Amino acid sequence: MRKPFVAGNWKMNMDAHAGVELAKAIAAGSVSIAGEQVDVALIPPFVYLQAVASAVTASHVAVGAQDVYFQEKGAFTGEISPGMLKDVGCAYVLCGHSERRHVIGEDDAIVNKKVHAAINGGLLPILCVGELQSEREAGQTEAVVSTQVKKGLAGLDGEKAAAVTIAYEPVWAIGTGLTATPQQAQEVHAFIREMVARLYDAELAGAMRIQYGGSVTAANSRELLGRPDIDGALVGGASLKAPEFLGIIRSAV
Repeated sequence: MRKPFVAGNWKMNMDAHAGVELAKAIAAGSVSIAGEQVDVALIPPFVYLQAVASAVTASHVAVGAQDVYFQEKGAFTGEISPGMLKDVGCAYVLCGHSERRHVIGEDDAIVNKKVHAAINGGLLPILCVGELQSEREAGQTEAVVSTQVKKGLAGLDGEKAAAVTIAYEPVWAIGTGLTATPQQAQEVHAFIREMVARLYDAELAGAMRIQYGGSVTAANSRELLGRPDIDGALVGGASLKAPEFLGIIRSAV
């Protein structure tokens, strides 16, 4: 049985005080279920990681980073290594979020390097995949997602691949208010799980958690997360308000 996993990606939002207050509210509001019935992670901007980690240190709420660099150290101005993230209390890290791919320009090869670096550095990567609106309309969803999954997991043996969570986020549904229907999301999640089974084996595929992301709210989360292959949510805007995010967490149980 896969334990649901709900993560809140704050993106480039919050300040130190608001971030700490939100983290405390999430930890307090999920105290009866976080860790036992659902895994919860908060993913704030780099500059607030340490403060947020300290705010939830006595809870079962984990902390993740929005990105990571693929070198351990060196002359890489502005980058953050896996070791640095571990040092400030991170457990998870996003790799290949659509905004990194389509705004910053990261390709599958860079995303794959980051997945490897995260695992080798003791972090749990959340590999983000998903198609553009034009790609869905052209019937290319499976081809795009297949390429991103295969290239994102390239070079990982089964033991390392087991550390990965995959987040399916159709790009057209991120921050737009549009959401894939539960059936659309389930179809892609099932496709990803079948692909992981082909790449590795049925046991690993059955254990791997696959989140859905894309305008998830407390109102639509229960129906989405009730589908058999949807194991949680990677939440954007709705994770910035404690009542809304807590509603999503509760709907995962």
